[in-house]
Amino acid sequence: MKLNELVKTFEIYTSNDEKAMLKKLNYPRALSSFSEREQFTIEGMIRKSLVIKIGDKDPKVIANEF
Repeated sequence: MKLNELVKTFEIYTSNDEKAMLKKLNYPRALSSFSEREQFTIEGMIRKSLVIKIGDKDPKVIANEF
């Protein structure tokens, strides 16, 4: 039996805060423009590969489109 036969869909869990944040990130925005709480949420989403971080100094973030 193949894994594809067992798993019909593959989804990454996102909280309500993360879903709302993904809607805001439809174009590149500076990470520093967000509040500290939002930055913490975004950094977690970067680790989940839901968000792409561009640059090292004053990085910009954008939603990763699958």
